[in-house]
Amino acid sequence: MKKFALAAIVAASISALLPAAATAQNVTTVNGKPVPKARVESLIQQVTKSGQQQRSPELEAQVKDEVVRREIVTQAAEARGIPQSAEFKSQMEQARQMLLERNLMDDYRAKNLVSDAEAQAEYDKFKAQNSGNEYRARHILVEKEEDAKALIAQIKAGGNFEELAKKNSKDTGSAEKGGDLDFANPNNFVPEFSKALTALQKGEMTQEPVKSQFGYHIIKLEDTRPATFPAFDDVKAQIKQRLEQKKVAEFQQSLIEKAKTDYKFTK
Repeated sequence: MKKFALAAIVAASISALLPAAATAQNVTTVNGKPVPKARVESLIQQVTKSGQQQRSPELEAQVKDEVVRREIVTQAAEARGIPQSAEFKSQMEQARQMLLERNLMDDYRAKNLVSDAEAQAEYDKFKAQNSGNEYRARHILVEKEEDAKALIAQIKAGGNFEELAKKNSKDTGSAEKGGDLDFANPNNFVPEFSKALTALQKGEMTQEPVKSQFGYHIIKLEDTRPATFPAFDDVKAQIKQRLEQKKVAEFQQSLIEKAKTDYKFTK
């Protein structure tokens, strides 16, 4: 009899403790349904992941408010039968696919980190391709050869190159700066432009229009200087980010190529 009484007391004690333990795992309840603290923690991690916001009491309070608000609104939506609607199910499927894609790419990035050696090799490759001199050029771009020849004649007669560029060049990005293209490696330009530019001496202008896929150019060489490069450590983070994006793009393309489908993707 005493053993039975003792067992009953222990059971009652445990039962009394259970609600308190459950409550400790929840923020609150909404219409009798618990709102787990895990939701708050998950949302805080999402918000602070980018590093733009730091964890703080104020942020935790805001996130708790948002989690409880979402539960209230969610229950109201469920009560109206929204989860059973065709539109909702379609949206949920799209969201599911987006989340799966995001998580797959995150998993791939985590398992295929760009090493310092890979970044260094990319840096060295870029530096080798862009060694030599940088050229500061001005140009005027027009559609017709005869217009380019007429402008060359005006400049030779004393016309101001910069003013004529502002008025006539269809390269709007440089026209407002008097045709100035700033310092750049000649490899950055189309071959016809690059060849004509590198043949000029400082202060010289092309005597004939230079034809390219964009139209007809009049090119003036303002100055040259040895190519300069930032230190590897100063650009390592950007190089790694670019290589990471390249790896992810290649991974996505490999998935597409391996998939069995007769669908033809556009560019």
